[in-house]
Amino acid sequence: MSLTEISIAHVRCLTEAELHLPPKLTLIFGANGSGKTSILEAVFLLGRGRSFRTRNNSRLITHDKNYLRVIGQVEQATGVTDTVGIEVNFERTVARISGRDVGSLAELSPLFAVQAIEPGVHRLVEEGGHRRRRWLDWAVFHVEPRFVETWLQYTRALKQRNAALKLPGSDATVWEPELARLGELITESRQNLLTRLMPYWRETVISLSGLEVDLQYQRGWSQDQPLSRALAASRPRDLARQLTHVGPHRADVAVRLHGQPAREVLSRGQQKLVAAAMTLAQLELLKEATALTPTLLLDDPAAELDGEHLERFLSQVTHLRCQLVVTSLHAESRLFGAPERTFRVEEGRVHPV
Repeated sequence: MSLTEISIAHVRCLTEAELHLPPKLTLIFGANGSGKTSILEAVFLLGRGRSFRTRNNSRLITHDKNYLRVIGQVEQATGVTDTVGIEVNFERTVARISGRDVGSLAELSPLFAVQAIEPGVHRLVEEGGHRRRRWLDWAVFHVEPRFVETWLQYTRALKQRNAALKLPGSDATVWEPELARLGELITESRQNLLTRLMPYWRETVISLSGLEVDLQYQRGWSQDQPLSRALAASRPRDLARQLTHVGPHRADVAVRLHGQPAREVLSRGQQKLVAAAMTLAQLELLKEATALTPTLLLDDPAAELDGEHLERFLSQVTHLRCQLVVTSLHAESRLFGAPERTFRVEEGRVHPV
């Protein structure tokens, strides 16, 4: 799959823009603040329903406007082209696939496989488990197509149990069998994915950072009991706080170096390398497991890495042979060879070169 066209309206400083993208390398150049990263955010929005810079989509809307719209054409490996549309206002985000409203933004991920490596990538290591859960689930969505529906069913059951915990006289236990069944399925899928990822992970993280960093799945409840029993044991605390405290929605992927949390022992630069390795290893696995061609967005990589690590990074990315959209300050940037198409961004306007 690859993104062939994208139309952008009212995304940050981009009032209107239209880009036709080749299947391999696109270069987007311009001065800082010109809108280069905003283009990457718009592309990411098509595949994920959100930006990689903020969880609040309304913050992407251009000042003085009350909505944004992004429409893309995604060509599948079968030759079929899907039209994906995202519209955001200050109340909600609406997504459509070939004219059909989607019930959940999670449905976008299997349709358009996009990842980003940008200056904030270190947050994948440094911040809480919600980022690493999204990172893991994104890969599971592609490897196990039924996972999306399982996750949506679990989310609905979780909302119902949480609502029952808040309502006096309501019986939250009626939702626990379904929550436990779906939660065990989600956990099994995640653990299987992480097991399959390990060979790619070890090779990539060593090649890129030289560090022997471990990834360990923590499922969100005690290892010595099934989820049904954990829910029952947690019920008094859940009732007191009106929230479900155990289950795969509380899972994490622990990132450790010599048994210590990586965020506590690695420098910011090392965290970026490890986070980049997490993304690249994941894409390697997906290419092997699904035969899809992902899209990778790189926001000025030359500004983030020193000489030796940049060379290692370039080698890893080149080996992927995926669709690349790369930003740079310079039109003559040739980190990944000659681009098939180049765009200049200037004060929010995009010009093909």
